[in-house]
Amino acid sequence: MRFQPIRRPLICKPVAEELLRARSRGWTVVQVSLDLGRSLRELRLSDEGICSHEFELGWDYVELAANRDRDIYCIEGDKILPLSITSDHFYKLVLVSWGHAPTLEIDGIHMHRILEGSPEADSEMKVGLLGKLKCQKVLDICTGLGYTAIAAKRMGACEITTIEKDVNVIRLAQYNPWSWDLEDESIELRIGDAVELVGDYHEEFDVVIHDPPRFSLAGELYGLHFYKKLAKAIRPGGKIVHYVGQPGIHRGRKIWKGILERMKEAGFDVRYDERTRCVYGYRKQ
Repeated sequence: MRFQPIRRPLICKPVAEELLRARSRGWTVVQVSLDLGRSLRELRLSDEGICSHEFELGWDYVELAANRDRDIYCIEGDKILPLSITSDHFYKLVLVSWGHAPTLEIDGIHMHRILEGSPEADSEMKVGLLGKLKCQKVLDICTGLGYTAIAAKRMGACEITTIEKDVNVIRLAQYNPWSWDLEDESIELRIGDAVELVGDYHEEFDVVIHDPPRFSLAGELYGLHFYKKLAKAIRPGGKIVHYVGQPGIHRGRKIWKGILERMKEAGFDVRYDERTRCVYGYRKQ
């Protein structure tokens, strides 16, 4: 299937503060970004609030957004709705810093490294371990907000299959302007369990990008059984990068050591990169 963006105006603290400054200066027209810094559009200001051809929003909602440091809201008519979903888990799109991609939180756990940089830079570093991807066919495990698939496309990959199990994650990605490049015709999105879907492929891909949630959320994606499936899906000599993070590092655990052993047993020649916290290498001939 193809990824389908949901293009709605978004508001968050930096935008709301800019609107309030414009009101304090007596402006009646202002240009702001309603897509998390990707572009600018013109809004009209009045005593009642802000408006465009598609919505009217009172100042009380603007003030609410201005008081929430991390929250991102979708403007629907004359209201704002938080970009979060409550299901078996709690999912939330979170502002990291203005001008950069937001991150995804699941039950309060960040799905990207944000202390050392931005989510999009984190993804670019991971994919950068693979070297040139021109005309490569890529399998991307765990789409998330799509940043690794998008990075692979920008680095030259000509065909990308990306797999995501959680429809709630894709739903938030649809509202995220930084995810909209997933709609590119060269990217196929598959919804389902990667453990099952990867079995559909036999030596079909030049590259695998494996960026799973932490072990406590998806332990099956770190197991020998799954690594063997990945080895069958990738062509001999094909490259792989697997984000592992550093869970348990403060207790002396080095999770990547067991991952290295299992991946080598599955048929990969791999090493650990401390800077990106990834295991990377290639499938043996």
